[in-house]
Amino acid sequence: MMPRKYRQLVVWQKAMLLVTDIYNVSSDFPGNEQFGLSSQIRRAAVSVPSNIAEGSARGSDKEFTRFLYISRGSLMEVETQLMIAENLGYCPNGCDELYESVEQIFAMLNKLITVLKTQQ
Repeated sequence: MMPRKYRQLVVWQKAMLLVTDIYNVSSDFPGNEQFGLSSQIRRAAVSVPSNIAEGSARGSDKEFTRFLYISRGSLMEVETQLMIAENLGYCPNGCDELYESVEQIFAMLNKLITVLKTQQ
């Protein structure tokens, strides 16, 4: 199987790592959050690399950019849900590393969006 180009994007790779980290952190949330915050934050995290991948396959820079904006929106959902989890005491060791990953991915998405928009 030939690797897809999106797999070479560092932003996609970092987003995939974020998904793993979110799953690990949310697995420690209370059981009553299984269908609540835990499910919501996982879906939002999965949406970030998924939209990068889907957008890259759309065939135009304009479409790719649109999906990067969606990915960026999902990333902000993750950040907000991390804040909620932290406020509820679900991140006893803090979420600093996760916030740092979110910031890095956000900056990378912005840069990629800027580059693609100049090529349109």
